[in-house]
Amino acid sequence: QVQLVESGGGLVQAGGSLRLSCAASGRTLVGYTMGWFRQAPGNKREFLGSINWSSSVAYVTDSVKGRFAISRDNAKNTVYLQMNSLKPEDTAVYYCAARAEYEYNIWGQGTQVTVSS
Repeated sequence: QVQLVESGGGLVQAGGSLRLSCAASGRTLVGYTMGWFRQAPGNKREFLGSINWSSSVAYVTDSVKGRFAISRDNAKNTVYLQMNSLKPEDTAVYYCAARAEYEYNIWGQGTQVTVSS
C-alpha cells in the first residue's frame, strides 16, 4: 500500500512562491496518476490538476493555470506542485492523492499553505 506525505507548506506573502512535495512510501508510484487538491475552511475540496505516470500529461485547472505547475520525479517517488504568484485566496490545506484507475483512493494528510496580503 502506498503512503503519501506532503511537505513544503507554510506562510508566504502574496506574490511569493512555494513548492509542495508529495513523497510516496510503501511502494513505488509506478502506474499511478497523481493529483493535487486543496480545501479552504468552509469550502469543498477543489481539484487543482494531475500528472500521469510518464509525465506525458500534466494538467492544471483554469483557476490556477499560469501560476501552478505539476511535475514528478519517479526516481524519487515524489510529485511536486510549484505555486507562483500566490494570492490570499490560495490559502488552504493542500493534498496530494493517487489513483491507479478511476478514483483517487490514496490520500496524504495535507499541508497548510497560508498566503498573507
